[in-house]
Amino acid sequence: MITTDITLFIQIVNMVVLMFLLNGVLYKPIRNILKERSEKLQGMQENISKFEKNAKLRQEEVDAKMAKASGKAKAALDSARAEAQAVGDAKLAAIRAEADTAKEAKLADLRAQIESARTSLRSNLDGFAADMASKILGRSL
Repeated sequence: MITTDITLFIQIVNMVVLMFLLNGVLYKPIRNILKERSEKLQGMQENISKFEKNAKLRQEEVDAKMAKASGKAKAALDSARAEAQAVGDAKLAAIRAEADTAKEAKLADLRAQIESARTSLRSNLDGFAADMASKILGRSL
């Protein structure tokens, strides 16, 4: 059974004094450390958020620059391809023109040879006809 003598009051006072001492020596410093830690973590979280936002903006800038550079490279490639096509077409047209002139010259030469052969054959036609008739008939005409 509990007796209510002076030791009970001494124990109560002792507990209250111990509670104030522990609060001042142990609990308040630990609470301050936890509070500082929480503030530090919150500050770090804000920094992380800023860094992520900054990184996202820089990535968008890089992507925009890459798209612009890609567009420039494609335009340069297209213009070089068009220029090469134009040069190739010009060379092909020159080669065709040269081939056509050479063909026309050869055809004119062949026509001239055919015409000269035709005129020489026409001039000798009477002689050929007489020779053929004499060979067929077996006598001279």
